[in-house]
Amino acid sequence: MKVGMLTGGGDCPGLNAVIRAVVRKGVFHYHDEFVGFLEGWRGLIEDNSMPLDLDAVSGILPRGGTILRTSRTNPSKRPDGLDRCIATIGKHKIDALVAIGGDDTLSVAQKLHEKGIKVIGVPKTIDNDLGGTDYTFGFDTACNVVCEAIDRVHTTAEAHNRVMVVEVMGRDAGWIALYSGIAGGADVILIPERPFDVDKVAESIRQRHERGRYFSIVVVAEGAKFSSEGSGSPILQDMGKDEFGHAKLGGIANILAREIEKRTGFETRAVVLGHIQRGGSPSAFDRVLATRYGLGAIDMVHREEYGCMAALRSNKIVSIPLKEAIAKNRVVDNEMIQIVDGLFEEIGVKEAAGK
Repeated sequence: MKVGMLTGGGDCPGLNAVIRAVVRKGVFHYHDEFVGFLEGWRGLIEDNSMPLDLDAVSGILPRGGTILRTSRTNPSKRPDGLDRCIATIGKHKIDALVAIGGDDTLSVAQKLHEKGIKVIGVPKTIDNDLGGTDYTFGFDTACNVVCEAIDRVHTTAEAHNRVMVVEVMGRDAGWIALYSGIAGGADVILIPERPFDVDKVAESIRQRHERGRYFSIVVVAEGAKFSSEGSGSPILQDMGKDEFGHAKLGGIANILAREIEKRTGFETRAVVLGHIQRGGSPSAFDRVLATRYGLGAIDMVHREEYGCMAALRSNKIVSIPLKEAIAKNRVVDNEMIQIVDGLFEEIGVKEAAGK
């Protein structure tokens, strides 16, 4: 078979491991031929591709990013975008397409499937919020990066008696903030699933200082919301949106740091980790998980399980419909939120938990 492959959306560690696994098993076990389309769906729209053979994937396992490059291109927003994708697939005589990405990338894959294209999805989101699967690769690496940053922030916070507010990724789900905050020993963890009361955050920090702990670490997801704002809108960097309609989030750490210092009088600094979380070599866990996804995806191609996505459930790679994967985001549930409640004082709005 001739199989096409692309990586869409934001990059994350482990993408190259998926590409490598698909190609190696495809060549060794199925005698497949591979074509990589560059920069996500843009590569199909503009017919920009590269051959993928054993030499192309040699040595890429530990590399971050993606050798196919990526973009947030949405063919549905381009004139005849989907038709141009289909035309490129036909021109290259592609028998099946493996699309590696999050809910945006996979939503396009579902639309192409509905138009008769044989598509297999592989879940990719650093936020770990894609439905239908227990974990996505890149998440573990991001948590390790954030945890190391928190460890480093601890020492400088303690030396200067400061409050440090660490902003991490997490648009609609607080998995990175939750896991890295717990692992890093943060004193406050704020996530999008539960709007928080900034007065209660300040009071919690004040009480901690009164107990003789003269520094505090606050971990906040970029999509976290102030409960005092009524609707609980996230903080936007600007009013622009990408082709999938997502606003550019960021800046909550600076606002929160200012409000904490105003209410407590304690020197407060903001640290925004940003794209550091996406970069670098994947962890061992992510290398193995991404490899398993790639092997599962090429097996699904040859089982003709089109319109489906490889998913991790109970530590097994299974096949689920793309529709199920993109139906809704997997947010932090009440069971995980109760872990935070058990460690810290209540600073959120309980009614919003796990919604």
